[in-house]
Amino acid sequence: MPDKVRSHLPEDHPPLLPERTGVLIVNLGTPEGTDTGSIRRYLREFLSDRRVIELTPLLWQPILNLFILPFRPAKSAKAYTAIWDKQHNESPLKVITRAQGDALAARFQARNIPVEWAMRYGAPTISEKMHKLANQGCNKIVVLALYPQYSATTSASVFDQCFRVLMTMRRQPAIRTVAPYHDHPLYIETLAQSVKRHIKEQGWEPDVIVASFHGLPQEYFDAGDPYHCHCQKTGRLLREALGRDDNSFKVTFQSRFGPKEWLQPYTDKSLEALARQGVKNIMVVAPGFAADCVETLEELSIEAREIFIKAGGQRFSVVPCLNDHPDHITLLESLIINNLGGWTGAGTE
Repeated sequence: MPDKVRSHLPEDHPPLLPERTGVLIVNLGTPEGTDTGSIRRYLREFLSDRRVIELTPLLWQPILNLFILPFRPAKSAKAYTAIWDKQHNESPLKVITRAQGDALAARFQARNIPVEWAMRYGAPTISEKMHKLANQGCNKIVVLALYPQYSATTSASVFDQCFRVLMTMRRQPAIRTVAPYHDHPLYIETLAQSVKRHIKEQGWEPDVIVASFHGLPQEYFDAGDPYHCHCQKTGRLLREALGRDDNSFKVTFQSRFGPKEWLQPYTDKSLEALARQGVKNIMVVAPGFAADCVETLEELSIEAREIFIKAGGQRFSVVPCLNDHPDHITLLESLIINNLGGWTGAGTE
């Protein structure tokens, strides 16, 4: 706070920090370890979110506690063990999200704008990081949910939690949430460049590029969730940027859970069908994931590869997510700056 403002404060006024703007980036979350206990705690929090599972808790909680949590963690543990970052003893998602936060913090240091990162489920929590920013004098916070395509199950859940935290704060910071960026020109260009870069590194041209997005229950789409539309638009724009047609570029959906119908076509079934049709060389890109995680490193890079090769495919590769590549940091920086308008100065009260 400027000296001219401080001079108007009574001598017995509580001390005030200079007011400024902060940034919070948020990703989905991750277990703290590969043991079944850690994974069970993570799944309990994740699958208890009413944005994720819309079934009434009176019906869902018995199913979750009696049929899912006793058995699912063991299967998930194998997947996480296969991709765990042993150097940091953390999941790749946490390692990469931290790197993204650090890179953005360096970009915004000259503006005196602190940047923090959090997870919707697990640690570090949104509450912890919002209070940390507030304790640094941030009376304004820009929140960027790291989901290019909006869904009530992801972006809305992040923003819900931010506003729940506000309900516990006596002095609430103002909040701006970054809009979905599924069709942002810089996002599409960054994706396209990552695919071209990977093709060059691999040294072979794919017959088909498959853009695999995380799935969503069909009934959520039927109820009005725009996620499917956002994915399709991202896919179309990326296909056009890569100069491909509908035969050499496909949009699919992965990670379905439970017996109900999810968005189709399914990634695993599509890869198997393409191999049986004689397609030999496939690359998969996962545009909906801002950082590599168990869904890209295990489900796609290991499970999907096995499905494709077993069905007759020959060459298979997964394009790394945008992660903390400088181009991606530039994109995220641009999205944040676009939401800073009028928010970079100190307060006056």
